[in-house]
Amino acid sequence: MFTGIIETLGIIKEIKKDHDNIHVTVSSNLTHELKIDQSVAHNGVCLTVVAINHDEYTVTAIRETIEKTNLGDWKAGDLINLERAMQLGDRLDGHIVQGHVDQTGVCKSIEEANGSWYFTFEYDSKLNNVTIEKGSITVNGVSLTVVNSKDNEFSVAIIPYTYEHTNFKTFQIGKKINLEFDVVGKYVARLYSLRQ
Repeated sequence: MFTGIIETLGIIKEIKKDHDNIHVTVSSNLTHELKIDQSVAHNGVCLTVVAINHDEYTVTAIRETIEKTNLGDWKAGDLINLERAMQLGDRLDGHIVQGHVDQTGVCKSIEEANGSWYFTFEYDSKLNNVTIEKGSITVNGVSLTVVNSKDNEFSVAIIPYTYEHTNFKTFQIGKKINLEFDVVGKYVARLYSLRQ
């Protein structure tokens, strides 16, 4: 379990294909605190540390993870959001995040707003995921509040701190992002689909 509060950014150093799997090597200032078998969220994707070498560590993603996330688009040099699993007794500053990406979305627009930014994302609503106005959403692992919720799109307001300390600063229109919908939103979507 995670909170959606990003600890740091990592840099992808290498990506190796191995049959249907991908091994991703990341350089991060968190590496010295990691252990083999530890779970780390990478752009919201929970992956297990399988190797550590100095300031770099490696995680492995299987085909299902690659197909459901933007991981297949990653390349060496990309910045990714990192968060270690929460510990019992920690404050829950964001919201409950599982690290299981529901689907991807696409950045539709970026609007500057007097020192902050509004990012609008579009997603395929046929997968029965919904956002709720003022509810929580996880975008590339970042816990955010939904504004302007619609059937297949929503916006989030990004403050300067979040912009600087996450990979939101690299987003451009058309960028594919990982989405994990709030547990409450998933419950609402399930109830709605049962009534249809």
